[in-house]
Amino acid sequence: MYVDNIVINDKKGREIIIRSAEEKDAQDLIDFLKIVSSETPFLIRDPDEVTLSVEQEKDFINAKKDSESELLMVAEIDGRHIGTCSLMSLGGFKRHRHRCDVAIALYKEYCGCGIGRLVLETVLDIAKKTGYEQAELEVITSNKSAVALYEKLGFKIYGTFPDNMKYADGTYADAYYMMKKLQV
Repeated sequence: MYVDNIVINDKKGREIIIRSAEEKDAQDLIDFLKIVSSETPFLIRDPDEVTLSVEQEKDFINAKKDSESELLMVAEIDGRHIGTCSLMSLGGFKRHRHRCDVAIALYKEYCGCGIGRLVLETVLDIAKKTGYEQAELEVITSNKSAVALYEKLGFKIYGTFPDNMKYADGTYADAYYMMKKLQV
């Protein structure tokens, strides 16, 4: 799916452009994954597991652009990539077509500025207009700021997945399964 540029302002008054990812973003998106994966323990992969080639990333971007129900968005300030947000279907089966998965990540320096909320509100509105009835996500239980944001946006916790992630030091992290009804 492709969406036109959306302009919003964060708490600091900065203009943020949210737009569909394009092939030209491939290397930036790979670099972003590596950096953000090293900035937080809350993402599913370690930086050394980001092994996509530029061609593979371009193929992924194009698959989302060509999709009628999936979307990969980039957030920018002054032309600098600051984060991503995705809207993904939960499979092509009829019984799951009402459900979507949303995910967001920002460079650490842009967290706490209201950007995540604005970007998520945007993608949830797109999901609703696309016909999805509920948005779902997983979040590590110790990621208190993300859990609070999701709850403010209407997500509810529907369960806990124990030992969802195992870190290199042998410790584990639980995750919440959260869901928000879009069509009320």
